[in-house]
Amino acid sequence: MMIASSTTGIAAENPAPELKPNIVLIMCDDLGYGDVQCLNPENGKIKTPCVDKLAKQGMIFTDAHSGSAVCTPTRYGLLTGRYSWRTRLQNGVAVGFRPCLIAPDRLTVAGLLKKQGYATGIIGKWHLDCQYQDPETGAILPKPDKRKGRAPIGATIPDGPVHRGFDYFHGNHHAGHMDTIIENDKVIERLEEIHNLPRLTEKSVAYIEERAKSPEQPFFLYVPLGSPHAPIVPTPEWQGKSGLNAHADFVMQTDATVGAISDALEENGFSDNTLVIFTSDNGTSKNANIAELRGKGHYVSAHFRGSKADIWDGGHRVPFVVRWLGKVEPGSRCDQLITLVDFFATASEITGEKAPEAAEDSVSFLPALSGKPIVSTRKGVIHHSISGHFAYRQGKWKLLLARGSGGWSSPKEGTAAQEGAPEAQLYDMEKDPSEQNNLYLTHPEIAEKLLADLTSDVESGRSTDGPEAKNDVAEIRLWKSGRGSRQKKSAK
Repeated sequence: MMIASSTTGIAAENPAPELKPNIVLIMCDDLGYGDVQCLNPENGKIKTPCVDKLAKQGMIFTDAHSGSAVCTPTRYGLLTGRYSWRTRLQNGVAVGFRPCLIAPDRLTVAGLLKKQGYATGIIGKWHLDCQYQDPETGAILPKPDKRKGRAPIGATIPDGPVHRGFDYFHGNHHAGHMDTIIENDKVIERLEEIHNLPRLTEKSVAYIEERAKSPEQPFFLYVPLGSPHAPIVPTPEWQGKSGLNAHADFVMQTDATVGAISDALEENGFSDNTLVIFTSDNGTSKNANIAELRGKGHYVSAHFRGSKADIWDGGHRVPFVVRWLGKVEPGSRCDQLITLVDFFATASEITGEKAPEAAEDSVSFLPALSGKPIVSTRKGVIHHSISGHFAYRQGKWKLLLARGSGGWSSPKEGTAAQEGAPEAQLYDMEKDPSEQNNLYLTHPEIAEKLLADLTSDVESGRSTDGPEAKNDVAEIRLWKSGRGSRQKKSAK
C-alpha cells in the first residue's frame, strides 16, 4: 500500500502525478548495533552525529536483521530478496575469481528499479563473486596461487554489478582486495587501502551531483561501504579521534561519510523526495578488539549477545534507520521484525513494479514507515551464521539449531558439547533479549513447532506465498551439530 502524498496547494480535482522517490541505501561493513550512539545511549561511547541526525529526521527500526551474520550472504539477500543459503553458498563468504553468485537470469532490486526508469549505481564493495577476463583473448583468468594475488589492471569482468542491474559501478570486490579498484566492468587501478573510504565518499557525492543534471529521472544509489571492516585504516585526521581505538576512529570516519552523502542530497535538491536507508551487513568483527572496547565502556552489540559470524543476535541484529521526509515521522521508532532481505519487496511496493516470480523470501516493510503493521505471509525470519547454523525467529521466540555461538564467539560448538549444552537453544526475546536463559528443554512443544516451520521454509524454496520455487542445491543441511548433524534435508 502506498503512503499518501501531500496535496497541499494542489487542486484535488487535478492532482499532480507523484514522482517516484530516489532511493539511497548505505550499508556499512561490520558495524554493530551498539556502534551507533543513538541505538546504544548507555553503553555506546562512539560519537555518530550524522547517523543520529538521520534517526532524528526519520525512523529507527529496533528489530532489524541482516540476512546472515557475515558479508556475502547478506548482500545476496539484499539485492535478490532471497536467502543466500538457497544457493551454492552454504557457509562462509565469496573470495572472488568465481562466477557471480547471483544467477544471470535472477532479477535484482537494481534490475527491478531499472524497469521503472531508475538510474542505478553501486559505489563500494560487491563481494558476490565475479570472474576476470584477459581483455585481449577473453579467456577467464584463474585465481592466483598466492593469497595476495590480484586481478591485473585492465582485466574485464563479464558478470559483475553492471551485468546484474546496475548502470554504474565503482569499488572493489571484497576487503581482501580493497586495493584493486573496478569501474563498471574493468579493473582500473591499485589504490592504497587507507584511501578507500575517502574515494567512496568522493564518488558517492559525485554520483549525486551528476544525477542533479537529470532531476526528472529517479535514481537508486547503493553504497556498500567497506568500513569499518578490517583493514581498519582511518585516515590521519581521524586517527585518535574517538579516544577508544582504531575501530572506533574508523566508525567515526564512516559516520562522516554518511554526513557527506546526506549533505550532497540536500545541496542538490534531493532531500524532499529521497528515501535514505542506513544499515550494516552484520555485527562487529573481532578485529575491532571488542574486549578492549568493552573495557572502556563501549559495547559493540549493545545488550545483545555475540558479534559478527554468530547466530546470537549480536551477529545479525543491525542498525536500520530510514529517513523519508514527508512520509516517515521524524524521531519515530518501529519495533516490528524485519530483515534486509525485505528491501526488495519494499522497493517493489514503493514503485509499483511487481516481481511475483522473484524475491521468494522478501516482505515489504512499507506499511511500517507510516506506523502500520507489516502484512506478511511469512511465518518467521531465518538467521544464518558463518558456519551455516540456522536459527528461526517467530514473534518473541527464537530457536537456534546450535549448542553455542555457531560462529566465532565462545562457547563454540565443540566446547559447548563438551560442557553438556543441549543440542539447540530457545529464547524468549521479549523477556530475554540477551539470550541467557535457554528454554529448549523446558518448552519442547514450542521448539518443535518452530523447527517444523523452519524445515518447511527451507524445503519449500520460498518462505512467502507465491509461485512454486526451488533451491539451487539438491540438499541443505539443516542441523550442523546436535540431533540431525548427519541428517540432510533435501531441497525440493
